[in-house]
Amino acid sequence: MLSPKRIKYRKRMRGRMRGDANRGNKISYGDFGLMALEHKWITNRQIEAARVAITRHIKRGGKVWIRIFPDIPYTKKPAETRMGKGKGNPEAWVAAVYPGTVMFEVAGVAQDLVESAMKLAASKLPIKTKIIIRRDYEAQDD
Repeated sequence: MLSPKRIKYRKRMRGRMRGDANRGNKISYGDFGLMALEHKWITNRQIEAARVAITRHIKRGGKVWIRIFPDIPYTKKPAETRMGKGKGNPEAWVAAVYPGTVMFEVAGVAQDLVESAMKLAASKLPIKTKIIIRRDYEAQDD
């Protein structure tokens, strides 16, 4: 599971999710990408499930980049606990994803295989996504 090695504060305020992604909204490394179309917190477990789905579907060929990292602690109070008595304990790590964020990138695999792998990964995530292709991508004739 992805999680930060060390952080300054153990608990953090939730904040608001408004606007589109300013950074990480273009394909930087691979030929194909999976782009978010909604705001949402994506947990480290969801990121890992999507990564495993992609790598298994492309049969460990090509290269996969994870462009999001869960660096926000997500707190939760225990079940059947009365209100008050402070903030709950950190339960998981989440990544804040905005519309336009490229979450995963893949290179070195055929387009039809990548599209089916990305569709499988998108089913593991709680948001609407779309598959994007790098502008200067040209399929190699093998």
